[in-house]
Amino acid sequence: MSVHPSRRRFVKGLAATTVLASAGLVHREAWAAPLRGPQRELSGTRFDLTIGETSVNLTGRGRVAQTIDGSLPGPLLRWREGDTVTLRVANTLREPTSIHWHGLVLPANMDGVPGVSFDGIPAGGAYEYRFTVKQSGTYWYHSHSGFQEQRGVAGPIVIAPREPDPIAVDREHVVMLSDWTDEDPARVLAKLKKQPDYYNWRQRTLGTFLADVRRDGLSATLAERHRWGTMRMSAADLADVTGATYTYLVNGQPPAGNWTGLVAPGERVRLRLINGSGMTYFDVRIPGLPMTVVAADGQPVQPVTVDELRIAVAETYDVVVTAGAREAYTIFAQAMDRTGYAAATLAVRDGLQAPVPEVDPRLVLSMADMGHAMDHGAQAPTAADPHAGHAMPVPQPEDPHAGHAMAAPTGGVGHPDTENGNPLVDMQAAAPTSKLDDPGIGLRANGRRVLTYADLKSTFADRDGREPARTIELHLTGHMERFAWSFNGVKFSAAEPIRLVYGERVRVVLVNDTMMTHPIHLHGLWSDLEDDAGRFQVRKHTIDMPPGSRRTYRVTADALGRWAYHCHLLFHMETGMMREVHVGEGRTS
Repeated sequence: MSVHPSRRRFVKGLAATTVLASAGLVHREAWAAPLRGPQRELSGTRFDLTIGETSVNLTGRGRVAQTIDGSLPGPLLRWREGDTVTLRVANTLREPTSIHWHGLVLPANMDGVPGVSFDGIPAGGAYEYRFTVKQSGTYWYHSHSGFQEQRGVAGPIVIAPREPDPIAVDREHVVMLSDWTDEDPARVLAKLKKQPDYYNWRQRTLGTFLADVRRDGLSATLAERHRWGTMRMSAADLADVTGATYTYLVNGQPPAGNWTGLVAPGERVRLRLINGSGMTYFDVRIPGLPMTVVAADGQPVQPVTVDELRIAVAETYDVVVTAGAREAYTIFAQAMDRTGYAAATLAVRDGLQAPVPEVDPRLVLSMADMGHAMDHGAQAPTAADPHAGHAMPVPQPEDPHAGHAMAAPTGGVGHPDTENGNPLVDMQAAAPTSKLDDPGIGLRANGRRVLTYADLKSTFADRDGREPARTIELHLTGHMERFAWSFNGVKFSAAEPIRLVYGERVRVVLVNDTMMTHPIHLHGLWSDLEDDAGRFQVRKHTIDMPPGSRRTYRVTADALGRWAYHCHLLFHMETGMMREVHVGEGRTS
């Protein structure tokens, strides 16, 4: 495989930045030297944080980031379970801001979502967050105002447990993944609204058509292309925003910056992986070092050893590795759409770098990936043969540009009435499944042991124990050409809140009717994922929903107030895939 264009840009960016810095054209604070080792840490119970603007250069072009305490990402906050923390956040921006403490259980007015749980922090103002830390583990914090998260307002949190940690390690490193664009994020969204595949420059071509003919035959290839054409969709649409504009970072550094965490041979090292990106799923591996997953979304899980894992936007995983005899190892995190990668190094000293793997081949969705009915006699894709079988296209209305959703085929899954005839819905999954044991597109049968959701099992039993008294079913919906996203075909501005009664236990059923993957985050309440038999499996704060999937989880409404519930892909949330959950006294409605 040829060197990827994004790799050239990273190297060019580092070289250009060095020249500019030496000439005094770039702030020394931003690029005096590549950041190595532990990032800036703050610990204790009282914190003063400032959100403002900072000059940065990550690609060879100077830009202004929005940052916390002038660093990208913001400082690592270290707390202790059981402590009460006070954080005074000052806003020096010329616009309102906020901080949301992602995955933390706290009072609603401390959750940090403007318009839902508080009014936001005005320009020139400040807000004091104060709450008791009721959990331990790896979490993160970020702005919930406009596009500030994409522009840099985010940072990691590590909470020490009240009791001794059962996972013994010699040292640990936080590895925070993110995506950066030199463009104004508002301009990125404007482009997506006009042309949703604007950043997808890896579409299928005549060359890939001929390759598919050689592999599958002319008839099958023409039929498969016809299905996608009928739906007015592209099988190459794995990500809305790609390496065409994104630079992928580890702890604020591009691959050429070579962020380095120190290790010694034989040491057990805990890596706290955080996906703090705006729109990017990463597939993470460390060639030569197996990873033992010991926590998901801050909560302990039964250890499972893998070579690779996919981390959705907003998820966290703790993994333990044992350093071998080599002097350096590469932490390699390629974007799910394979248009770029983030990379860092574990090494015995600064300045070392291990070989960086080539990005895996480009990926193409199948109809089966999207949960549609199968051809007669066709077989669903498996880990052994991900290309087996293709799904039938969803029937289209007479005017394919009208974007009306069609009724589910006989015997298929039901859909809410709000999807039918809806110009914000362009497709529906006809045969969704949980896909808990599916590593995902691009990771099946790749020769590596890959983590799946089926592997994740909490170390504790269901802490509520009650069977849910009622079920709430929601469909993840969208229209690709309009770049419109929603629940049940209803965007946030037109949706009524989901009302829960304080103390009740409900089952949430999510069905992904779109061809995109969505990380769904419920603020303030835990999401207890169920297995295919309806048994409690693992506690999380963010539930990943692959295309054509149906997953269920239990929620205990144990926190009064108004809570945000949304897709954590920033541009999906901004265009409507969000609801409010209201936990109050009284009856449900």
